[in-house]
Amino acid sequence: MTQKTRNSYLFVLILVGVLAAFGPFVTDFYLPALPELATYFDTTASVAQLSLTFSMIGLGVGQLFIGPLSDKYGRKRLLLVSLAFFLLSTLGCVLVSGVGAFLFFRLLQGLAGAGGVVISKSIATDLYDGRELARFFSTLSAVQGLAPICAPVLGGVLLEVTDWRGIFDVLLLLGVALVGMLCFFRESLPSEYRHGKSLLSVFRSYRPVVTHRDFMFYVLVQAFAMGVMFAYIAASPFIFQQHFGLSSLAYSVCFGVNALSVMVGSFVVCRFGSVRRGLGVGSVAFSLMCLVTGMLLVSGGGVVWVEGALLVLLLCLGMILPTSTTLALELERGNSGSASAVLGFMPFLFGGVVSPLAGLGDMVVSLATVIAVCGLCTLFFAAASCGRQKLVRVFRRVESRM
Repeated sequence: MTQKTRNSYLFVLILVGVLAAFGPFVTDFYLPALPELATYFDTTASVAQLSLTFSMIGLGVGQLFIGPLSDKYGRKRLLLVSLAFFLLSTLGCVLVSGVGAFLFFRLLQGLAGAGGVVISKSIATDLYDGRELARFFSTLSAVQGLAPICAPVLGGVLLEVTDWRGIFDVLLLLGVALVGMLCFFRESLPSEYRHGKSLLSVFRSYRPVVTHRDFMFYVLVQAFAMGVMFAYIAASPFIFQQHFGLSSLAYSVCFGVNALSVMVGSFVVCRFGSVRRGLGVGSVAFSLMCLVTGMLLVSGGGVVWVEGALLVLLLCLGMILPTSTTLALELERGNSGSASAVLGFMPFLFGGVVSPLAGLGDMVVSLATVIAVCGLCTLFFAAASCGRQKLVRVFRRVESRM
């Protein structure tokens, strides 16, 4: 695709950034309204929390289907279909009167929101490569890291002036705005580059992707790193407000500062000459800070020390997200839709598993354990991927001399 037939870099960045933030906003934006939802539907808190689980399931599973379909039918068409279902499901959430119907529409909302998450990565891979792709993903990862952290805070602010339905009204307006932006979006995957295969053959494209060892190493690096963030999001309201006794305002300030830390890390990693080196430095520092944070939590460290450790930890997370995404998708350009789907599905799968684990028993100990284990696993797979790449380069040099 020539420069004349594509949208400007700024337009693509804004559109893809909003699409990437779409999923986390769908999942987390209404979290402060969960108690109000439980009261409205006359149900328990655990049933109200199921709406979060259903949304995450939809967000993860939806990517597995929409990703490869976008390789066959193009990015813009699948985005428009996804947004149409999103608008219908969001309207359903606003109008229903029973909790069962609300859970159904939250599942559908998650499935529809998955389109923006997975196709945003594919659009970037269609249009850019090399250092330009790494720079683009650095900015995109800042948005992705900010969204799940800022969404609950913004939802809490919105609840000061409206009720839970107002939150879904805002999501509805966001969907309408995205449809408007897509009217000006030029398809990033020309027809000659699409898979001209049957639907069954399209889904078979997962096999080479998930059996590509180097690609899956990078996927697992990101999944375990995001596992730390999901555990932090799930446990932080209880840790900061109940354990440390902070007010809701002070907790929101901590949330906002940590969100900025993720964004700073995503831009810092651009200063590295090599994407792989940026991942190596980020993963080592990340695993170290996971251990430090866990030790501070268990040993009864003060809120200032814990917040300081989390600040550095999330900065390192901001270094890992763009580098692991770039290295993974560079390996699977021919199946970028399926590759983006796997890359998007795994963190939400880990998030669904890790979030309840962080709340078992003594939450402080549980959170510390989850953070430490996920941090060490992140380092292990980052080292495995970098070590394997070095071995490949050595073998190629030997072959070239023979």
